[in-house]
Amino acid sequence: MNALEVAVAGCLLLGSGFAFAAGVGMVRFPGTLSRMHPATKPQVFGLHLILLAMWLRHPTWATAGTLLLVGLFQVVTATVAAYMVGRAAYRAGSPDDDGTAVPPLGSDS
Repeated sequence: MNALEVAVAGCLLLGSGFAFAAGVGMVRFPGTLSRMHPATKPQVFGLHLILLAMWLRHPTWATAGTLLLVGLFQVVTATVAAYMVGRAAYRAGSPDDDGTAVPPLGSDS
């Protein structure tokens, strides 16, 4: 196993860890506005690490172009989606508690 394969494995593990943490944050955080953070930042960073691992595995210009487009579109769409969700929650009048939050573990509600 050479250094490039170790870098690919490290990027894949870190990227999947960030994506998993984003999913856990989406379930655990209360309210819409606090869920917007894990839905965008760690998820996008995890995807970029996975895309980097894919490029390190097949370092060609064709692969780089495709992966750069995927990463760019993910950044743009995640940002726009978070803005629209935050705006909708704000206009609904109750951005902190909109009824979508999962109750904490051990609570009766």
